[in-house]
Amino acid sequence: MTTTHFSSRLAIGPAEAARMDTAALRAHFLVEDLFAPGTLRWTYSHYDRMALGGAVPGAEPLALEAIAPVGTASFLARRELVAVNIGGAGWVERGSERFAAAPRDMVYLGQGSEAVRFGSEDPGDPARFYLVSAPAHAALPSRRIRIEEAKRLEMGTPESANQRTIFQFIHPEGARTCQLVVGMTIFAAGSVWNTMPPHLHDRRSEAYLYFDLEPKARVIHLMGEPQETRHLVVGNEQAVLSPPWSIHAGAGTARYAFIWAMAGDNVDYTDVDPAPVETLR
Repeated sequence: MTTTHFSSRLAIGPAEAARMDTAALRAHFLVEDLFAPGTLRWTYSHYDRMALGGAVPGAEPLALEAIAPVGTASFLARRELVAVNIGGAGWVERGSERFAAAPRDMVYLGQGSEAVRFGSEDPGDPARFYLVSAPAHAALPSRRIRIEEAKRLEMGTPESANQRTIFQFIHPEGARTCQLVVGMTIFAAGSVWNTMPPHLHDRRSEAYLYFDLEPKARVIHLMGEPQETRHLVVGNEQAVLSPPWSIHAGAGTARYAFIWAMAGDNVDYTDVDPAPVETLR
């Protein structure tokens, strides 16, 4: 039997966030406990109704169950979902279809009511599925996308400590989605700055999952309005909710990787509003 936990986060405006202390910022924008063995955990956000989840199947598969905030009999009845595997080899099963998911592979599941399960090939080295879901208006084909099949962009320079490779799993020229846009960023040796210079996009919400950090390493995640910035200190396999009004950038104390996911009015990756570094406060 699958154990499913969920919590909800209400939307917070910029004026309210500007008055928050560290504890309040972490309570509203940081998700610290997504992954637990043999459990499926969700954080349901009121930013574009995005839901972030973690599934760590052991000897028994984990079933995708509806949670109260989605308001439907099955989780995907009116939603779509992306599962990115950051653990050992695993699989995602939907009805009679099974998609193998090697480390760093992604599986997209379109809207529908078929039963969904997550499994590990080796319970001793379990898969760790990071899940992102958003409302959907159409049933689009489910599919697996290997990291080798993702659109690859090389960005940044060693001199600016932000040389990185961006893997776009979901983008307008690739797999079709209703509103999810998802990718992964991996850094070159000696680079630690992400999404620099920073930006925001009023038409979409975003979420970051930071992973591949050593136990004592941290990422200093910058958020807030460009002229009223705040920060979060983020550990391994923790996620940040980024509202449309907030910048999102950060630097790590060591190398790391992160998964970014967006939902909102469009799926145009380049639809951003720049926030030049010299204007930040």
